[in-house]
Amino acid sequence: MLSRSAAVLVLVDFQGNLAQSMDRKEELFANTVKLIRGFQILNLPVVATEQTPEKLGTTIPLIARELGSGKPIAKETFSCWANPSFRDELESLTRRHVVLAGIESHVCVYQTALDLLRNGYTVHLAADAVSSRKPENRRIGIDAIRSGGAHLTSAEMVLFELLGSAADSKSRDIFKIVK
Repeated sequence: MLSRSAAVLVLVDFQGNLAQSMDRKEELFANTVKLIRGFQILNLPVVATEQTPEKLGTTIPLIARELGSGKPIAKETFSCWANPSFRDELESLTRRHVVLAGIESHVCVYQTALDLLRNGYTVHLAADAVSSRKPENRRIGIDAIRSGGAHLTSAEMVLFELLGSAADSKSRDIFKIVK
């Protein structure tokens, strides 16, 4: 189960024209925004990446606006974990439960999830906040990540799990996000 003391949100490669070509992109973007806003309300860390931004473009404006001053980590590796800057940033947070969202589910998200699992992290895949260009690759990626040992979840499930109680002082703000 997720806890506020252990959770970090990792956003993988929401960028350029690639993001615009994702299957079910409206749902993907809406659920990702919910996650970002919820993590911000709960004062939890968010780490974002960009795959070769000089070629694929930068983080799409919708997501970049939500991140505010947070600058995505540029990478060339498909797995975020294989990038030393990402690895150093994640390890400096000393949080072992990664909520994972991003694109593409069968490439960068998949490889990141498996590397995180191999390195002692618990991965919570927000299945409604990951996608690929083709629906079958999205499904294959999600299935492979689950088979690798990740927990499947959804954006709302993550937020309510982190909230824990309707009596929490942050509950009204979280309820506004999920409406």
